[in-house]
Amino acid sequence: MITELNKSEFDRCIDLINDEGHMEVKAVIEGNNPGRIFVDHLEYPDAALLWLGNNDGFFLMGNEQNKVFLEQIDRFIEEVIIPDAKKQGLADIEIMGHHPKWDPVIEKLFKHRKLASGNQFVFHFLPTNDLREEPILEQIYQIRKIDKALYNNENNEIENIDCLRSNIKEFWSTSDNYFEKGLGYCIIHNRQIVSFCFASFVAGNLQCINIETLKEHQGKKLAQKVAHHFVKECQEKGMIPYWDCMEVNLPSAAVAERVGFTKIFEYKVYEFPIQ
Repeated sequence: MITELNKSEFDRCIDLINDEGHMEVKAVIEGNNPGRIFVDHLEYPDAALLWLGNNDGFFLMGNEQNKVFLEQIDRFIEEVIIPDAKKQGLADIEIMGHHPKWDPVIEKLFKHRKLASGNQFVFHFLPTNDLREEPILEQIYQIRKIDKALYNNENNEIENIDCLRSNIKEFWSTSDNYFEKGLGYCIIHNRQIVSFCFASFVAGNLQCINIETLKEHQGKKLAQKVAHHFVKECQEKGMIPYWDCMEVNLPSAAVAERVGFTKIFEYKVYEFPIQ
């Protein structure tokens, strides 16, 4: 029977972590970021389904040949996960294998569910990488570290501060938790945050990047600028930046490469509609 673990029990899934896999899984198991884990056995998990706390996907992990788990997982998703997903406003289930051996299993398990797939790229900025030259922006743009004073908008200087706050809260249980473990930078223009780059997940010395630039300010190297500062601070603190983007998101991959990132691996993402 598939059962949900309490957060205090997540460490029972440490042996299910693929060291060369997705760091978001590690971040949830380490207790840094919110999430839920459903396992085949409460005391000694052999296979599990992990749901990211920001509703940005599910990971199948552990033994992809666990017969009992495989026999139960589709029905469990239908009866337990999908009703909860609907309450969260989700229209689709996005599911991934924490190691590549899950891919053919996923395709077989959910072939009756209008399954679609796409590829994701993962980049690291390794200690051996060279940080590329920092882009020079127009003087109308100001680079700022995302610290507590900025987040709290103590000087009432930023008109759209709620946009940044909502993005950080999407990934972190509290802002204090973010400031304890993550870091980030933003660019301000005319009292508006127009670009930001902050750690969405943290696991060990890995800092996963969430980066966004307002549409009307794209194409001006703002993303490259905030990413440059993010990477520079990671280097100073002995951390490794982690960049994950869709294969079709060519602008995102291009920014990563311009900053100096190296592509480490690719993985498949599967999706099916909630009906």
